Order: sequence, then C-alpha cells, then structure tokens
Amino acid sequence: MKHEKILIIEDDNDINAMLLAALSNGGYECVQAYSGTEGRLYMEQTKFDLVLLDLMLPGMTGEELLHYIRKNHTTPVIVISAKGEIDAKVDLLTSGADDYMTKPFDLKELLARVAVQLRKSSPTEKVEDHLRHKGLLLKRNSYSAMLKNEEIPLTRQEFKILELLLSHPNKVFSKQEIYDYAWGNFYMGEDKTINVHISNIRQKLKRVVDTEYIDTVWGVGFRLSR
Repeated sequence: MKHEKILIIEDDNDINAMLLAALSNGGYECVQAYSGTEGRLYMEQTKFDLVLLDLMLPGMTGEELLHYIRKNHTTPVIVISAKGEIDAKVDLLTSGADDYMTKPFDLKELLARVAVQLRKSSPTEKVEDHLRHKGLLLKRNSYSAMLKNEEIPLTRQEFKILELLLSHPNKVFSKQEIYDYAWGNFYMGEDKTINVHISNIRQKLKRVVDTEYIDTVWGVGFRLSR
C-alpha cells in the first residue's frame, strides 16, 4: 500500500466504485464521498494527497467545492466531468483545477495523470524555500506570495508559473514548458489557458505596484522581466 491518500468525490455509485477499484489496485489509499458536502467534510477532517472531483454533485457543486479547496488547501485536484467544451476546461483550470478529464475516460490515463500530480506535489530534492524578484517574494512551502508587505492571492497554477519564471530568471519558457510545469505532462495545446493565467498574474501584481514582472516574447513564450 502506498502512503498517498486520495479522496474520490463522485455521486454516481458505479463510477465511484470503478475509481476506487482502479486506484486501490494501483496501491493508493482511498476515501469515497458521494456529495459535495460530504467531500468538504472529509477535507476538513483529513489531509489528502489528491482529490478526484466530479462537478454535478448534490449538496454542494463541484465548482463550489473546488473554490473552497483552493482557498483553504494546496491539495492537487483532478476534475472529472462530462463537460467536454474547451471553454469549460479553461474555466476550471483557471479556477484552480490541476488537471481535467472528460467522461468517459480511460483508467490507464487516469492513473498516469494521478501519478503525475502526486509526483509534482512531492518533490524529492530539497530546494530553496524563498524566491525573490523586484520586491516579490514567493514562499514555496506555503504556496504564498508577498509584494510590498501585501499578500497576493494566487491560485496554485499562478504560483507555479511564477515559481518557474523566478527559478530561471534568464530563460524564455514556451507555453508547452509552462503548462508541463504548472499542470503536468498533458498539454492540450490551448493557448487560452496559459494566456488567461499570465494575464491574471499581471493584474494581481499591478494592483500593488506598477511594475512588469512577466515579459511576452512573441512567437516563443514568456520570461521574467529584467
């Protein structure tokens, strides 16, 4: 049995049972919830390494629960939904989902995506906790950002994007590289997702200081402003 604990939040009994069987066979410890309200209760009582979240839930919608999780936890969340539209995926990734799978899905792919998220959230090498640039301070351990003594409310992906840029201040990153780092190795080739996150980061920082932190390198990607 692996140490990782996964919370399955899915109101369809058959799908919930299928996820439990696949993840248990993969060596993970699982807890099942069948409503958004029950899922939130488990999140308040237990520390999980990953959440699998359906959207159409009784009691509390998946979107509402995702907002709660991102506000109170850094736990990776993979959304599983019948909504397959690109805009729906982008909205959820922008709201803080770490990955998105459309029903029906392949269990082998699900297990691969679960492994990616768990690997990302459990670094094996020690890295410096604090990153600084132009008065901006990132704290890796707490996923928090400070600018001019004011906390910047970043989503998990926004933090990861800034973390990547601050860790390599002279490198230009492609959208593929940014997506791989912030979400995992399953880039959908959708420019809108990265562009929205970069725009949100810029807006949040500019509310505090009128300074550029991210440069667009047209045709290539993004880098930290010098």
